[in-house]
Amino acid sequence: MESLIPHFSIFLLVFMRISAFFVSVPLFSYRTIPTIFKIGFSFILALLVYYTLDISPLAIDGVYLLLIVKEAIVGLFLGFIAYMMLSAIQIAGGFIDFQMGFAIANVIDPQTGAQSPLMGQYFYMFALLFLLAVNGHHFIIDGIFNSYHFIPIDHFVMAFGQESFLLYVIKSFGLMFMIAFQMAIPIVASLFLVDVALGIVGRTVPQLNIFVVGFPIKIAVSFIVLFIVMALLFAVIQNLFEEMLVVLRDVMSFMGGTG
Repeated sequence: MESLIPHFSIFLLVFMRISAFFVSVPLFSYRTIPTIFKIGFSFILALLVYYTLDISPLAIDGVYLLLIVKEAIVGLFLGFIAYMMLSAIQIAGGFIDFQMGFAIANVIDPQTGAQSPLMGQYFYMFALLFLLAVNGHHFIIDGIFNSYHFIPIDHFVMAFGQESFLLYVIKSFGLMFMIAFQMAIPIVASLFLVDVALGIVGRTVPQLNIFVVGFPIKIAVSFIVLFIVMALLFAVIQNLFEEMLVVLRDVMSFMGGTG
């Protein structure tokens, strides 16, 4: 029995990181997925990861509680980085909703339980289906699996106090907004031209109620432009997935001391 205690201790550390990762990572953290499935999947994946680790040189005596906290923080932070990058889709939808006049019509996201923009939710569902279609969830699982090559269990993370790591996280945050702007700019620019045209019409024909006429015109133009640029939006979403994987790898390199 005593010989099993060290093995169970290492397995618990692995389980802590993986389960914390699934708490915050997109797709796997949603409320519509049963909790028993999340726990069971984390347990099975932790078991697979445990048998790939070299646990013979590990020395965790005296710092075990700190290592548990460290593993939880690492898992939560990696999941948060992935969620932050995919939030660009929601932000792009917010930009479009504001121009279309749908900003007041937020909907409740059943996956997270939070309010989200109407068009943002529309794009987000397409993005999740696209993520599943290209096996992006496999790459997410592969990311947490390979995190042990970058961030060993018995090593503490010192990157949170490094300026280069903080600057990289801020740069990734800015990249998210840039990708959101790339997604929204075709529709937002088209609606800006519609606003200019309506302003000219309102000045030349004062009898016309622009507010009554403008809303359906802007909504119609938005859907027409959306239909035209849908292929471009999927290309940007694919680029977003690639950037998410690159950012995850770089963050793990920083946290492991190799970045």
